[in-house]
Amino acid sequence: MKRPLSRTQSVFIVLLWLALCYIVLVSVPRIDGPVIMTLLISAALVFIPVLKSLKQRR
Repeated sequence: MKRPLSRTQSVFIVLLWLALCYIVLVSVPRIDGPVIMTLLISAALVFIPVLKSLKQRR
């Protein structure tokens, strides 16, 4: 069984995700449907494991 993420690891992962979202939003000429869907899917891929890990630690 895997160990849950530490609070520091969780914060670091979320900050990296926010930085990547900022880079994507600044670099695209127009924010449209595919960009929004990509960001939502990436949010799910980042936050679901982080939230599960935080629940597992409690």
